[in-house]
Amino acid sequence: MSRSTFVYVTYIRTTPEKLWAALTDAEFMKLYWFGMHCESRWTAGSPWRLISETGEVFDAGEIVAADPPRRLVIRWQHLRRPELKAEGESLCTMELEPTASAVKLSITHSVEREPSQLITAVSGGWPKILSNLKSLLETGSIALAEAYPSAANP
Repeated sequence: MSRSTFVYVTYIRTTPEKLWAALTDAEFMKLYWFGMHCESRWTAGSPWRLISETGEVFDAGEIVAADPPRRLVIRWQHLRRPELKAEGESLCTMELEPTASAVKLSITHSVEREPSQLITAVSGGWPKILSNLKSLLETGSIALAEAYPSAANP
């Protein structure tokens, strides 16, 4: 079976420990993920859910691997949009690698399907989320207030 994959790499001026905390702390996550947050114990085998501001579960799955502050692997399925749910589970791997002055964050998101509407969807979302995360950690404020601004409010 063929696979669809999205890869995003950014460098964030922080420490691996602070970046790991930002990726796993639900309250901090709400600041850069447009009000969304994840719930998990962040250990291999534990359940994982992405939850909206209103409490709706958008995605659910489990932690496949957790090696703080270096690597996090989550297997999950989208639950809200039927066409994305039908694609089944995806695998999201986050790798944190310290450099001399920053942390390299690599996100690889894949699904066993070609082509994939889910990968198309996440390829639009991850850059916005991670831009906000980078900005928040480096400057104390987010870059984007809305994930999908209206034409009248760019």
